[in-house]
Amino acid sequence: MKRPTALLLLALSSAVALAQPPAAVTAPVATAPGGTPLNRVVAVINNDVVLQSELSQRLKTAEAQLRRQSAPLPPPNVLRRQVLERLIVDRLQLQVAEKSGIRLDDEGLNGAMRKIAEQNKLTLAQFKQTLEKDGYDFNAFREQLRDELTISEVRRRQVESRIQVTEREIDNVLVTAASQANADDEYRVAQIRVPVREGASPGDVASARERAQGLVDELGKGADFAQLAAGRSDDGGALQGGEASWRRLSQLPAAVADAVVRMKPGQVSEPVRDAGGFQVVKLLEVRRAQRALVAQPRVRHILVRVDATHPEDATRARLQQLRTRIQGGEDFADLARAHSMDPGSASRGGDLGWLNPGDVVPEFEQVVSSLRPGEVSEPFRTQFGLHIAQVTDRRQHDSTDELRRARAREFVRQRKIEEETQAWIRRLRDEAYVDVRPEE
Repeated sequence: MKRPTALLLLALSSAVALAQPPAAVTAPVATAPGGTPLNRVVAVINNDVVLQSELSQRLKTAEAQLRRQSAPLPPPNVLRRQVLERLIVDRLQLQVAEKSGIRLDDEGLNGAMRKIAEQNKLTLAQFKQTLEKDGYDFNAFREQLRDELTISEVRRRQVESRIQVTEREIDNVLVTAASQANADDEYRVAQIRVPVREGASPGDVASARERAQGLVDELGKGADFAQLAAGRSDDGGALQGGEASWRRLSQLPAAVADAVVRMKPGQVSEPVRDAGGFQVVKLLEVRRAQRALVAQPRVRHILVRVDATHPEDATRARLQQLRTRIQGGEDFADLARAHSMDPGSASRGGDLGWLNPGDVVPEFEQVVSSLRPGEVSEPFRTQFGLHIAQVTDRRQHDSTDELRRARAREFVRQRKIEEETQAWIRRLRDEAYVDVRPEE
């Protein structure tokens, strides 16, 4: 069974510069008899605090996640630093959410909980039992999920809603991809990022390069890549051993793509410079591309809406009569032009053209999939009204070019989202007052 606790951590990268402190912050700290602290403050973030109990719970979650992935645990002090940094970045984003009035209500949260339970093939009650059996507090999980969903909404409003993709940007990606013989191959890579801040001095850049080269040297001597990533990478996938999803060359930074295309699975690159710093990349797997052949039907239909002036029973009978007339030899296109209420296709004799999977609503697609060329369906219902449909032809179509353009569009969008999100997070971190208290 897929463990639900994998959703508990948000993997975020951030800068480490501190801003000037605001007014003093105080927080209640529970004490035992004699004054021994039970739940001390481990970090102050603007006018908020992170308590030891919160950090301990996140550490427990991170350790469980790494063990589930069979990834080696970094040293305790390194893992603590990584997890605390993510807690700080989360808290900063939640502060933005609070100022913006963004908060997921209980109804929305309960719906998300049910969806997670269903994905794990559990009822909500079984999901609760599973969490508690694994040692997690159900209410704490709910609140952490609320925070994660709230952060997602903040990012959507602050970053994603402003992202635009132009046709020229798509063309540029496709031109670059066309120059690569293996442009449609997919690569799974892991990475360790050494950040370089905007406006860094040449000395800072050189220092970051040296740190990246030091990592390459350690890996050359047998160090474990996943452990180094978990402990040393300033990247969203650090606690997953630096592992990223499958990507095409066009979806990788140009310098990384240039390195990866010359590597074999298992190899590690020299330090690679990109916009955010230096990356040490390990190629895990390569998946060779295949042509995208799609089964397409060519379809025409007649639609009659169901409303107060077109009751369903009478409309169904009317469409049944039209079907009989078509079967008797009358022209489908002429009847569609005379009777169909679909403004997009009626003037074309009901022709919808060649359809790809997902082009029409599922009810329509299901009926069409069962028709032989030339066959006219019985009247059937969709959200738009009642239809009769006819498949005029079927073909296997090479949709590789269309898919390439769709993928290019999504790649440009995701790249912009990633870049803008990381820049926004760095600004939040740089402009915040963050006081990390020393360990006791």
